[in-house]
Amino acid sequence: MAAAMDILLRQKPDPLPAINPVPEYAVGGQRRQWYDEMKAALQVPWMGVVTMAFAHFPNFFAELWRGLEPLASSQAFVAAAMRQQKDVETAVSVLSPPAIIERLLNAGYGEREIEQIRAINAVFSHGNHAYALIATIARHLLEGGEIGGSGNAKPFQGRHAPDVTVPLILMEAHHADAPTRAVYDDIKRVLGLPFINTDYRAFARWASYWAMAWGDLREVAGNREHEALCQAYHQALVAGVTEGLPNPGNLESTRIIEAAEADGGRDQVLQVVRLFQWLLPGLAVNVAYLRQQLDAA
Repeated sequence: MAAAMDILLRQKPDPLPAINPVPEYAVGGQRRQWYDEMKAALQVPWMGVVTMAFAHFPNFFAELWRGLEPLASSQAFVAAAMRQQKDVETAVSVLSPPAIIERLLNAGYGEREIEQIRAINAVFSHGNHAYALIATIARHLLEGGEIGGSGNAKPFQGRHAPDVTVPLILMEAHHADAPTRAVYDDIKRVLGLPFINTDYRAFARWASYWAMAWGDLREVAGNREHEALCQAYHQALVAGVTEGLPNPGNLESTRIIEAAEADGGRDQVLQVVRLFQWLLPGLAVNVAYLRQQLDAA
């Protein structure tokens, strides 16, 4: 375990790299097929900013997804993602998330609206961990590591995603009023992010809920207990990738690095990958915090 931790330390790039996510509406042909395949394998309704940013580097993305596709559809990968979710949702209680339901009811929210917020949270609570594993795999390979498991991986049969049908509506900054844009600016300042994650833009569909929830979350974001949770999540990701996952798609470091070099250089791609591999543990902790708020009596 100690050796694995030395391979991938938790590391925020400085300076932050520019990211150029390729949105779903802008892709066609082969890249559209890859997006559809990825969402189907992960059983998610959205392409994460992380993988859309990776798709800006077409050779790197093509090689990464070639090797990832059979792994992402495997029992081992699903089990690893579910373990990450279970662990962080258990551990986040140390932050004592305050209950929010009574405050929402007092503000005029109905049960149906609250259930929709819970459903959106469930979607991200499920999907973020798969994206975190993908970012960790990508970083590990770009930094010269290998996926050491066997090539055998049993496909996952059935559904592991939550059975919810709530529409995924994102409140983009140019859609938002001044108070919501101020919340977005505060998120970027407090979390040290250059953009607003999909999760937060989806929660901001209910602007008064999100202002209330973020007001609670910002009080603990980045404190010692919060950062310890992020570090533990990161370490579990690294251990899972370096010690526990199979490699049915024959992912190889040399092939990933060669693909990145063809896209303008390994270092450029690596800095983008490092950014997401650093921020996704924090996102996982934050969404778990928000979920516990919604479930608290």
